[in-house]
Amino acid sequence: MIVLDSYAWIEYFLGSDTGTTVREHLNTEEVVTPSIALAEIARKYLRDEMEQEEVLKRLNFISTSSTVIEINAELSLAAAKAYLELSEKAKVEQLRRPGLTDGIILASGRALGAKIVTGDEHFKGLAEVIYIG
Repeated sequence: MIVLDSYAWIEYFLGSDTGTTVREHLNTEEVVTPSIALAEIARKYLRDEMEQEEVLKRLNFISTSSTVIEINAELSLAAAKAYLELSEKAKVEQLRRPGLTDGIILASGRALGAKIVTGDEHFKGLAEVIYIG
């Protein structure tokens, strides 16, 4: 089982070399996408002035190609802890602060015992991550 974040999905839709790696995972493993990633993807595409119909088409593809999980109380607490962990890691590595979404993605992967496929530098080097950046 793998968790795909917005970075991974965007690369998938770009058809980049990194996206090819995502496609391989998508075709061979059970895939989970935290619901917040859908909102991040929509924000990016609308900011890039993609037509709303195309944005919705891509979000629906994600929803049918993966299991979309919602945030509940337990995941929220785990996400807050993961966010603090990522914030400390970012400070040590002199990276910009992570977003709360990063904490949600990390907590989702951990809660499911899944690998997280991402190219987000905040995740680089973590044991539960397949880094594609």
